[in-house]
This record gives sequence, structure tokens and C-alpha cells, in this order.
Amino acid sequence: MAGHTTDHILYYWEDLLPGSERDLGTITPTREEIIAFASQFDPQPFHLDDAAAKASVFGSLCASGWHTCAMAMRLMVTNFLHQSSSLGSPGLENLQWKKPVLPNDTLHLKHKIIDSRPMRSKPDVGLVRTEWHMHNQHGDLVLHMEGWSMFRRRHPASNNASSD
Repeated sequence: MAGHTTDHILYYWEDLLPGSERDLGTITPTREEIIAFASQFDPQPFHLDDAAAKASVFGSLCASGWHTCAMAMRLMVTNFLHQSSSLGSPGLENLQWKKPVLPNDTLHLKHKIIDSRPMRSKPDVGLVRTEWHMHNQHGDLVLHMEGWSMFRRRHPASNNASSD
């Protein structure tokens, strides 16, 4: 990769062991941020309008679940992925919005590594399966996600297999 440097990398696939957990910090969405995100990406009434939100099953204005995911991703990138050999993700297996996120909720993200294996088709890549848990300031779970991520390996293996 042109211009790629490994000077900032603290975590390679080999460092990401099953059972390890990481605290990824907090974020607090404002009412204005919730409405701005929803206006652009999820313009449902309960994300945009107080009266419509009050009449909804949520009872008050709340963030889009996609906004909650985006905030979790921001914490993940800022507080971990920028220091890692991350190569992206092939996708999620499980995504649950457990409780609404309200304006000025302080959201706290943690993730746990639950599985890890080398990628058979790419000897310089390892796969890591994680669970993400985001709680609000009351300790209520608002987001649960599970999925795989790809990380560059510090010590690539020989490529003897043809499928993942």
C-alpha cells in the first residue's frame, strides 16, 4: 500500500486474544445531532419531531439505531482501530438495538474478543470475532453487535489452503 507506515500500529492480529476486553470510551449525542443524523439518513418522525416522538412507542425523541451504530463505530475507530492493523470487516452477524438512545444520554462502549483465527486464503490476515456492548449512563444496554473484523498479521503464515 503506497504511503502505508506501521509506526503507529500497536495491535496486530496476534495481539487480539479471545476473552480480552477493551473499554472504548464514551460519547454523548445532543438533540441537534440526533435530528441532523436522522434528517440525512433515517428521517422517521420519532427521530425528527418531539410531538411525533411523544406519540410513538418510544415516548420521546430518540436517536436512529443507525446513528447509535455510527457513534459506536466512531469510538471504535478513535480509541482502537487507529492504533491497530485493521483491514475492515466482512460484516455483522448480530445487531440489536435494545433501548432507545435519548438526547444527552452518555453512551459507553466496550468490546470483547470472542474468537480469532487466521484467514486461510490470505496468510497475512487474521480474523477476529467481537461483541460490542454499548450502555447508557444508567447502565442500560442500548446496543449489542457481533461480527468479524480483519487485521494484518505481524507474522504471516504460509498459504497452504484455498478457502476461508
